[in-house]
Amino acid sequence: MKGDADSPHRRTGARSAEPTWLTLGQAAKYLGIAQSTVRVWTDSGRLPVFYTPGGHRRFLRSDLDAFIQRNGAGSRPRGDAVVLVVDDNPKLRSFIRVNLEFDGMVVREAATAEEGLAALDEDPPDLVMLDVNLPGIDGWEMLRRVRERHGIETLPVIMFSGESEDDHAEEHGANTFVGKPLDPLALVEQAKALLRVRVTQFG
Repeated sequence: MKGDADSPHRRTGARSAEPTWLTLGQAAKYLGIAQSTVRVWTDSGRLPVFYTPGGHRRFLRSDLDAFIQRNGAGSRPRGDAVVLVVDDNPKLRSFIRVNLEFDGMVVREAATAEEGLAALDEDPPDLVMLDVNLPGIDGWEMLRRVRERHGIETLPVIMFSGESEDDHAEEHGANTFVGKPLDPLALVEQAKALLRVRVTQFG
């Protein structure tokens, strides 16, 4: 990268060797995570970042390699929890993804029950977060099919809804239910709590 207009400035100072720079999109692809997660990690100081005079993020490939070695980003490290989020709201999925990935979890997404079931057949996760109100097949029907295929003990499921409450979610096969008013942060904390229990029981 040549020229003052494109030369990023790191908060901790410049390096003498000619670096290999990546843009935000390239860095996200390199790490195997969403761009929104990269933004959160850089803003929080977890991931080293440079800024161009125009305010654009730039990343050193060597910094990303070091980050991967420390955290296992870009792949599924042994022992990392995998969470499947099934919801047709991309903003909520993004919020959940950023918060869980920040704690080192691997997050997969599906916008419909059909996509979620296909993802389960391809590679079963450690936890499913499932919205009740899905287009086409709703969350309860997907839950029924999940339990038919995977049983009750092997795969924890969190059901959630911003439109209803359900006092009988466990009778339907859910491990827990988060209802209205839906608090996304509380939903994330429920996921972390269930995964901690799972690690204690099966880790």
